[in-house]
Amino acid sequence: MDTTSLNVFLTVAKEGNISKAAKELNFVQSNVTAKIKQLEADLDSQLFYRHSKGVTPSQAGKTLIEYAHRILHLLEETKKAVQDSPIPKGTLSIGSMETTAAVRLPPILAGYHKQFPEVNLSLTTGPSEYLVQAVLQYDLDGAFVAGPIDHPDLLQQTILEEELVLVTDDQKGEFNHINELMRKPILVFRQGCSYRSRLEAWLRLEGLLPVKVMEFGSLEAILGCVMSGFGISLLPRSVVKDLQSRNSLNCYSLPNDFGKVSTVFIHRKDLFLTSALKRFIDIVHLNATEKGQETEFLAKK
Repeated sequence: MDTTSLNVFLTVAKEGNISKAAKELNFVQSNVTAKIKQLEADLDSQLFYRHSKGVTPSQAGKTLIEYAHRILHLLEETKKAVQDSPIPKGTLSIGSMETTAAVRLPPILAGYHKQFPEVNLSLTTGPSEYLVQAVLQYDLDGAFVAGPIDHPDLLQQTILEEELVLVTDDQKGEFNHINELMRKPILVFRQGCSYRSRLEAWLRLEGLLPVKVMEFGSLEAILGCVMSGFGISLLPRSVVKDLQSRNSLNCYSLPNDFGKVSTVFIHRKDLFLTSALKRFIDIVHLNATEKGQETEFLAKK
């Protein structure tokens, strides 16, 4: 059992198909099949159930998925620890909610790159649920998500408190009843977005059913459609305050239980903190402090 075999196994498990995994790995299909058969022989266990649509991990395969991630992560952490130096360098993979990436991160990323140009920093955006899973699976070193996050394997640093507001192009300044706004489609990010979850929870509490829910992949698309009068959305006030000041849209507050949310930076407890990640966390902490935000590390147990 070697790292190549484990990577092949995890790719097959992810793709659910031998041929797709071979394409992803740039291997010939016979090599992928041979690697899986050798693993099954080494472990004396069937790792996949074969069927007409591909393969599905067996119970033994599901167990190996967990341990394969741990093994490969430990090897990667060993490499990072040995190669780490006081001067940040190497790779750093960060995740962020779309709204945070658009409003909060540009000055942080620019300042970080200016100080540590040898770090190859990558940014992945997505819903909080997706980002949390990516951090847990070691695909990301850390991520900015909506908090608080209660998971025994994660540490979190509170970065800021946001106010969420209902956003519409309505120019009246106020509306008589929320039902007036519900005549328009609700514009949201895909499933796993914490803002979407809060909006849906609030609507259920109010006994309201939106005429239509439409998913978008970017903040720009949502804002453009709101300003055109196509629909309404729930977004942080910081994201839309400039548009509101130019009378391009209107914002309506929600009750605190739904209208207040924390943005936190998370990473795994067992992650080796390279100098690159340490300095990034320092800059995030300093940026939040300069904006008058209280920050602290919280270990959820």
